[in-house]
Amino acid sequence: QVRLVESGGGSVQAGGSLRLSCAGSGYSENFCMGWFRQATGKEREAVAGINAGSSTSYADSVKGRFTISRDNAKNTLYLQMNSLKPEDTAMYYCARDLSTPARYPRCLPEGRSGYWGQGTQVTVSS
Repeated sequence: QVRLVESGGGSVQAGGSLRLSCAGSGYSENFCMGWFRQATGKEREAVAGINAGSSTSYADSVKGRFTISRDNAKNTLYLQMNSLKPEDTAMYYCARDLSTPARYPRCLPEGRSGYWGQGTQVTVSS
């Protein structure tokens, strides 16, 4: 069974930082992997992705503030989130995307095809 488990969420004040982690049998360096989020009452939103060639992509809303990375030796995907804003408040999901070609430059999983975990909540207060 493919499994992805997110961790590292929490509550922070605006301007703070968090680092999310994702591990599990669903992790693979050979696929487009990334993070998407969903705030209460809103649509899912792609946040960041890293393709099989290690090229990264970011949503405009997080560029310059968030950094996606991975450690293949630990089978773990990370999302470093700095300068957090209240509008970043959401459930964050780690995903392996099956619809985006592995080395396609724009890798931004949206949680529409593939595997994802149960999510980790990020709450940013003003």
